[in-house]
Amino acid sequence: MSDSTSTTLPTSGSASDSADTTNDDLTADLDLGFDGAEDILRSWRKGMRPDPDLTVSEWADAHRWLSSRGAAEPGRYRTARAPYLREIMDALSPRHPAQRVTFMKAAQVGATEAGNNWIGFVIHHAPGPMLAVLPSLELAKRTSRGRLDPLIADSPALRERVNPARSRDAGNSMLSKEFPGGILVLTGANSATGLRSMPARYIFLDEVDAYPASADEEGDPVTLAEARTTTFSHRRKVFMVSTPTIRGLSRIEREFEASDQRRYFVPCPHCGHMQWLQFERLRWDKGRPDTAAYHCEGCEKPIAEHHKARMLERGEWRATAVSADPHSIGFHISALYSPLGWKSWQQIAREWLSAQGSEEMLRAARNTLLGETWVESGDAPEWQRLAERRETYGGVQIPVGGLFLTAGVDVQKDRIEVDVWAWGRGLESWLVDHIVISGGPDDPACWDKLTALLGRTWACANGAVMLIGKLAIDTGYEAPAVYAWARKQGFDQVAPIKGLEGFNRATPVSGPTFVDATVGGKRLRRGARLWSVATATFKTETYRFLRLERPSDEDRALGALDAPGTVHLPDWIDTEWLKQLVAEQLVTVRNKRGYAHQEWQKMRERNEALDTRVYARAAAWIMGADRWDEATWRRLEAQAGVETRPAAQVATPTEPAAPAAPKAGTPTTPRRKRRAYTPNFMRD
Repeated sequence: MSDSTSTTLPTSGSASDSADTTNDDLTADLDLGFDGAEDILRSWRKGMRPDPDLTVSEWADAHRWLSSRGAAEPGRYRTARAPYLREIMDALSPRHPAQRVTFMKAAQVGATEAGNNWIGFVIHHAPGPMLAVLPSLELAKRTSRGRLDPLIADSPALRERVNPARSRDAGNSMLSKEFPGGILVLTGANSATGLRSMPARYIFLDEVDAYPASADEEGDPVTLAEARTTTFSHRRKVFMVSTPTIRGLSRIEREFEASDQRRYFVPCPHCGHMQWLQFERLRWDKGRPDTAAYHCEGCEKPIAEHHKARMLERGEWRATAVSADPHSIGFHISALYSPLGWKSWQQIAREWLSAQGSEEMLRAARNTLLGETWVESGDAPEWQRLAERRETYGGVQIPVGGLFLTAGVDVQKDRIEVDVWAWGRGLESWLVDHIVISGGPDDPACWDKLTALLGRTWACANGAVMLIGKLAIDTGYEAPAVYAWARKQGFDQVAPIKGLEGFNRATPVSGPTFVDATVGGKRLRRGARLWSVATATFKTETYRFLRLERPSDEDRALGALDAPGTVHLPDWIDTEWLKQLVAEQLVTVRNKRGYAHQEWQKMRERNEALDTRVYARAAAWIMGADRWDEATWRRLEAQAGVETRPAAQVATPTEPAAPAAPKAGTPTTPRRKRRAYTPNFMRD
């Protein structure tokens, strides 16, 4: 280059003017041709121009486009559609002092799109390393395909910064998106490797209440993820979002209660009184959810649905508590705030009414409609009340309604305890036998007696007999002996199980997995098939079933049936067994860091009856009872010669006649895809 043409680039805001006067000189001096020089100048101008002072919501309104692939209302994004999201998104902007933003919310309030707007803003205007954590790796992949790819493809400002994923481009894949100045990595809360993959300035924790209790047994996923922000000190941003689940276990509720607990206050269109919307003030005529209207807490006048848009527009967030950490703020909102066209007050009333009578549906409604935790009742029923409800089975071992048998086995040092339960529709159950085998696991005769139970039969009301369909045996004590016995019997009728603590399990029973078994001092690889059981879930269910009210004699005379899940106990069971059945209590425990979790604790030493009940229940789950279709239940009823539902409540399509029950053989698990299959639970 010529010495006389050296140029000092301007450093002030007048870059645009200077660029025009030096364009020709730069083109000649660099000898790159016109196009090359123009590229350099274009980049230079961008570098000299200060970034627009936008908030996340302003960026979304200016640059975000919603795809028809993933949005019910495609087109330009408008924060005004859900005004309550504005302050939440703006708290994620770099200039806002908050470092930790918690959003506890109902379903269908726009939280996911708010998080996507933050991702777009970071890519475009505040680049840096960002980690987005979903409940699982599979969900992270689905989110990348269904949410992030359309976000980038349909927003020009992002499309020019993130290259499309290519097989030979390691920087842009399904779980990794590079952009100038930063990178976005997606991972699952179940992957400890993904959670410690890199330092991150920004952390997006989505649906944290669905996270597992531990990531690959290495610790709490939220704690592991937040540890990635250590190097960014005061410049970090953590956005935690979720619909809550169970009180005492909910991560999002714990974080919200530690924040300043902001609520969205809206004005009454009649009197102007500012209030945050509460479900108790949504009222409707009995049986008429279409009449639902919100009643102002100031003037008590009903507010019609069409006022909602104006109320949301004039609303404001107000803190209702004082946070110990001034950099931690929290927001809560229910589905009552959902904009018109998303979730109406009439729909909320209708869904609430539909949930009545089902504890599971009420729990879901409280979580998804109100954005509040469900209070799990772990109070054990009084054993005296259970004693008063003992029944006489009328001279038969299996009363009418019992369609198959399972057994739960608890192995102790000096004995093996077995409880046999009959199960019917809706998981209604009857205790049909309680057996104590003396001797313990080191006594071969003890195992011989347990083996004999697999071929034993119990009498039904119609004169037929039943075998045990599935026997679940705990491996917590003397696991090698249990594995050896189970392997010898075969795993069609026997299921070795291992109890797991905690409620945050994707399914109450998982497996089976192959484990090594030891026989005569020799290790056998893949010698046993082990099932993992979330015992806390089945204990909670058992206590809920035990608290169900029974129909009165008058109601029974009118045809009333016992509720699904009703537990029937025979008159021959003693008080010690009843005390064992209610021997534990669900309590909330806090660790040294103040984090709360719920766990079952013994209130008395012996609890074998509760354990064997849980194991027998797990056996029913393994057989598929929770997933059988109507046709399978109908075949079981035909085989047992009973009808457990009134004709009006049974599916109307007629099923083919069930084949006669075989006279011998061991019951096997019904297969869901073979609809003509009939379990062999009975002998004539």
